[in-house]
Amino acid sequence: MARLNGILERITFHSETDGYTVARVLPKDKPYQVTIVGKLLGVQVGESVELEGRWVDHPEHGRQFEVERYRTVLPATVEGIRRYLGSGLIKGIGPVMARRIAETFGSYTLHVLEHEPLRLHEVSGLGPKRVDRIQQAWAEQQQIKAIMLFLQDLEITPGLAVRIYKQYGEQSLGVVQATPYRLADDVYGIGFLTADKIAQALGIPHDSPQRVGAGLRYTLSQAADEGHCFLPWAELAERGAALLGVDLAVVEATLGAIVITREVHAEAWDGQRMVYLQPFYRAERAVAERVHDLLRAPSQIAAFFRTANWARVFDFLADKRAITLTEQQREAVQMALTNKVSVLTGGPGTGKTVTTRTIIMALQQRGEKFVLASPTGRAAKRLSEATGAEASTIHRLLEFSPIGGPHFKRNLENPLDVALVVVDEVSMLDILLANSLLKAVPPHAHVLLVGDADQLPSVGPGRVLCDMLDSMAVPSIHLDTIFRQAEGSGIVANAHRINQGELPWFARQAGAEAGRINDCFFFSRPVPDMCAELVVEVVGERIPRRFGLDPRRDIQVLTPTHRGPAGVANLNVLLQAALNPADEQRPEQRFGATVFRAGDRVLQLRNNYDLEVYNGDIGEIVAIDPVEQLLTVRYDDARDVAYDFGLLDELTLAYAISVHKAQGAEYPCVVIPLLTQHYTLLQRNLLYTAVTRAKQLVVLLGDRRAIAIAVKNNRVAARYTGLARRLKAG
Repeated sequence: MARLNGILERITFHSETDGYTVARVLPKDKPYQVTIVGKLLGVQVGESVELEGRWVDHPEHGRQFEVERYRTVLPATVEGIRRYLGSGLIKGIGPVMARRIAETFGSYTLHVLEHEPLRLHEVSGLGPKRVDRIQQAWAEQQQIKAIMLFLQDLEITPGLAVRIYKQYGEQSLGVVQATPYRLADDVYGIGFLTADKIAQALGIPHDSPQRVGAGLRYTLSQAADEGHCFLPWAELAERGAALLGVDLAVVEATLGAIVITREVHAEAWDGQRMVYLQPFYRAERAVAERVHDLLRAPSQIAAFFRTANWARVFDFLADKRAITLTEQQREAVQMALTNKVSVLTGGPGTGKTVTTRTIIMALQQRGEKFVLASPTGRAAKRLSEATGAEASTIHRLLEFSPIGGPHFKRNLENPLDVALVVVDEVSMLDILLANSLLKAVPPHAHVLLVGDADQLPSVGPGRVLCDMLDSMAVPSIHLDTIFRQAEGSGIVANAHRINQGELPWFARQAGAEAGRINDCFFFSRPVPDMCAELVVEVVGERIPRRFGLDPRRDIQVLTPTHRGPAGVANLNVLLQAALNPADEQRPEQRFGATVFRAGDRVLQLRNNYDLEVYNGDIGEIVAIDPVEQLLTVRYDDARDVAYDFGLLDELTLAYAISVHKAQGAEYPCVVIPLLTQHYTLLQRNLLYTAVTRAKQLVVLLGDRRAIAIAVKNNRVAARYTGLARRLKAG
């Protein structure tokens, strides 16, 4: 094995996801630089590197050194120290400040940072707060380096090492060595498979109870990502055995043990055992109990309206408010005001908003308080615009706080001070959020849940809306009359055609009905690469030219899949290049394979309770600060959120997003590529959800056969949930 020692002069490429690096090194025994390639985690310009590997001749890039093992040594020269500190290693130190610090302390600089950090006050331009930040950042870097050195062979990236340190602080190495599977539960980005690599390297036996228990919890967690609240015992054991490569009997024994220790919950229905992660079991049970408690609790509002002269009420609304309701809508108004919990469903254009507004007006006549909420900020904004009343996200309504561990200030002990809670877009509501919401409803208040059961289910576990409808324990009404003002909309008409299993109509298509369509278009491009190219052309040129829409703010591409030429990942690369190309005046920051630029639309991929941003939130990058290592995103509520560069794996470009991520949103225009290569994802509720996201214009591209497949496929993936059963049981 060859050896190479030298100074790291430049990093040409570095992947945050796997650590693969292309860099230039000045060898100690040569006057010229050489190229090195390999997985180098956490290396910095200016460091001395001691490398082991082999020399190879690359057909395009020539001679280079493939690194197999490496060790870094802190720089000793003043110039090396300057470049090291100015490389972006430490927040608050850019190239200019790095030069000042290195010139002040010379070769003694790193000793000062390590042992005499208060001497940084001697440097011109460094105030007390900045000195404190630099001192803290340096200490963190040393801990992170230690973690990465320990985990070097396991390919733990700098970003993950930072997260481990943020979670456990100075106890990080102790936790990693003693209980590596805790990482999978506690640290975002480290799943069971990564934790298992660490555990295996530490010598934890293949069939140890610690490993098997962690694997079973991981399997249940994966099932929750698929929408399940539980797994049947036998299915969990089989999936766990396949994951772990362990005998089924060992898995069954460990499963029994973690049920006894209450790490998971098991119960039997109809002779079959079900296994839950505890949070989902508690939430599902609590939702059912809370619904029944609310339905049974007395209400002055219900008592009043049960004896009301409804003919006079509706006549008053018609005269004073110019509101004329269908018989279905009148029944829905009566239902919501005479029942403590009720569900209102219907497709687009069926009058859900008018019905909701009427219910609110009836309460306002009595001087009662009400609140409106939706699962996402975009849905809340739509609800507010439609009703003319203030609406908020459920998290904001319940006064979410990250302090002292994420929690809601509004709960059973501190309920909302209202008479009615209206929640829109309930198809998006998962079991955990439904539990938190219902806990905050006071016993005397009414709850109206509004949604469209034909849309995609929630991203999180459960099927709250459908379970409530299936249980028949909660009063509900489905609106199905399309109003005159919606009849002229091709989008509304096509949504209902799709929902009834009929092909949509498009502009310029032969046929009397299609002749009236001017807001739905289809372009045939069955070849995936050609379809992707047309998406870019339609978004960047055709739609803006013909309809005057802003391609970055008014048009949203929705696609069924993340992979392939017409998937989220590739379309975002193409659309970013067309709509927000690289520019010297536009700052950018690379994270893994993604380049983030000022002006980019980005999407939050997970709930981050510290930053108070949630899975599916979309915003625009407004600033990138390489010295402070912060990227700032402005979200729809005009709130600016600053992301540490280490958190950028929580963001992705959002020129194209999955249909699931678009739930609850509405855009002036949606562009939907649909191809037969998406076959396994082509479902009626997916196409229906995508089309109903558009307010003014829908453009489908791809293969007509794919549209037909989606329209005909009404099979909805089953979810393991117990809410309907619990509601029926009372």
